[in-house]
Amino acid sequence: MAYPSDERRPFSHEAGRLSLTERDLIRIVHDPGFPRWLEQMKSIGGCAHPIYLSGHTTTRDATGEILRHYDTRNEPGERLAVRCRNRRETRCVPCSRLHSGDTYHLVRSGLLGGKGVGPQVRHHPRVFVTLTAPSWGPVHRLSAPGGPACRPRRGGPTCDHGRPMGCPRHHEEKDPRLGQPLCAACYDYTGHVLWNAEAGLLWTRFCHTLRREIASAAGIVQSRIGEHLRVSFAKVAEYQLRGAIHFHAVIRIDGPDGPSSAPPLWATPEMLTASVRTAAGRVAVRTPYSLATGEREMRWGKQIDVHSIRSDAFTGMVITDSAVAAYVAKYVAKSVGDSGGVDSRMESADEILFAPVNPHVRTIMMQCWRLGGLTDLESLNLRSWAHTLGFRGHVLTKSRAYSTTYGALRKVRENYLTGPRPAEKGRATETESEWRYVGAGHSLAQAEIARGIAEDLAERKRLGREVQGDGLGEL
Repeated sequence: MAYPSDERRPFSHEAGRLSLTERDLIRIVHDPGFPRWLEQMKSIGGCAHPIYLSGHTTTRDATGEILRHYDTRNEPGERLAVRCRNRRETRCVPCSRLHSGDTYHLVRSGLLGGKGVGPQVRHHPRVFVTLTAPSWGPVHRLSAPGGPACRPRRGGPTCDHGRPMGCPRHHEEKDPRLGQPLCAACYDYTGHVLWNAEAGLLWTRFCHTLRREIASAAGIVQSRIGEHLRVSFAKVAEYQLRGAIHFHAVIRIDGPDGPSSAPPLWATPEMLTASVRTAAGRVAVRTPYSLATGEREMRWGKQIDVHSIRSDAFTGMVITDSAVAAYVAKYVAKSVGDSGGVDSRMESADEILFAPVNPHVRTIMMQCWRLGGLTDLESLNLRSWAHTLGFRGHVLTKSRAYSTTYGALRKVRENYLTGPRPAEKGRATETESEWRYVGAGHSLAQAEIARGIAEDLAERKRLGREVQGDGLGEL
């Protein structure tokens, strides 16, 4: 029996035949450059979709003496593998874990200090905020063990389309009906898409309004609030099961010079909590006017959670510094794929029709495509963002003074891995580099080997954390 060309069975010698993966494994293992390629894969943590570069880099001192030179001509295939750095678990698990770890330290340093932030920030007013989307129609909800049904309704009322307006069932986490509308014809898909498209702007307006509310609570002229304090934040976007964006954020009040200065005594967690709730209730964004959709006013949903963050010393508290950092880091690796969507852009309406998504997500994507074709809504660029259900923002954003940056964290890690270079200490150096992209991805056997490397490294780190008890087990 001949195997199909795209057959990808596990390693097997059934019927004396070799799978495509096995034949590819034999090929790469007998390649003279295999040991060095294996070293490259280990150095990038078993990245699932590495980027291959070709080029060189040369470091010289002020006299022109070459201190360090590297060229890919001595590498397998004359190319070097580097991480793809994709934050999404659905695209690259090793890189998403690394990104989540960086996010954990980025958020945690803004709560406890470190990474260039002084330890005094732990005494500044800090709250953890969740801002949700409004309702665009009833959807099936998760049922807590022993709790009420999805949507219990007496009398069995129906909507205008003859569908039940309630659901007496108990849905578990893996139930495919979760997040799906009770009646797709009643669901406001236009409002849903426009909400996702304007959610980022609504957050920006919220930040401005929050500063005004704090100034008002303190009896200070808004234009002079910067003389008394600075508001910093770190925010992560998450897709709900229904495909609507909502935000989790850490908001902190510092003194006028940032984290290094103490906020005024009247800036308390209670005052910050009240200001957040007031600002969230007042802020609004109007969508561009269109004959097809009209002009809509977008506001936050009714469910607004604000919790004061306590120090890790209060072990009995749920909302602690490390717990918040781990929570944010967990969601930064998620994507629209976790709500049943896809991570790649749609090039046509036909591509959306055949996308491997549930009917609810497909309808949202098609609505993005339809609205994106309207001249009045051209500024929202909805067709380019149909795969993200209209959301156009970054998964994580932060204010400049909140804490360190991803770039700084990567630089520290790079310096740690490469180690000190004695020949360059105390000398003025100049680096000349020339690189070009030459490929990406793995062959069948390479993907299996890289996956094994990633799993081994993850297990080693997990065991190390258990031994050290460093509090990173959440990641």
